[in-house]
Amino acid sequence: MRTCHAWLLALGIATAGAAMAEEEKRAHAEFFNQDGDAIGAATLRQGPNGTLIQLEVQDLPPGPKAIHIHDTGTCEDHDHGFQASGGHLNPDGKKHGLMHPEGPDAGDLTNFYVHENGYAWAEFFTSRASLDGAIGAKILTESGAALVIHENPDDHISQPIGNAGARIACAVIQAAD
Repeated sequence: MRTCHAWLLALGIATAGAAMAEEEKRAHAEFFNQDGDAIGAATLRQGPNGTLIQLEVQDLPPGPKAIHIHDTGTCEDHDHGFQASGGHLNPDGKKHGLMHPEGPDAGDLTNFYVHENGYAWAEFFTSRASLDGAIGAKILTESGAALVIHENPDDHISQPIGNAGARIACAVIQAAD
């Protein structure tokens, strides 16, 4: 009898886990450099406490880099420094910077490192933004959103972008099918 109860409990947990996995919201984004070349991708997964972002890129200059969620889903102006992607996702009008006393804005993320060969794999988590807006700012809006990589690391306090420098790569965030 205990085996039957244990089996039923395991089945219930597996079914609940499968249902949760089916409900998980996902998005993807393909990174382009300033020449318009594809250089990598990111996946975004909305969980119960925020959004997990995983990226893999190549052919970037080595060293620490800033990355932010920007409030307009376009990267078409690669030859003009991705300015059309707008400012950070920031519907609450917060100051920029993870360390700013009046921040951070919803688009602020931690820095990551690009190796000497131009390759980087990184993972970020934010509780200030989600794909559907259930947690923090809404990423998948009518105007869309983009992930933007900057040439330098973010100092997490200077306005408006933490002295992160030029935008060197951009990826439009799109709901996964």
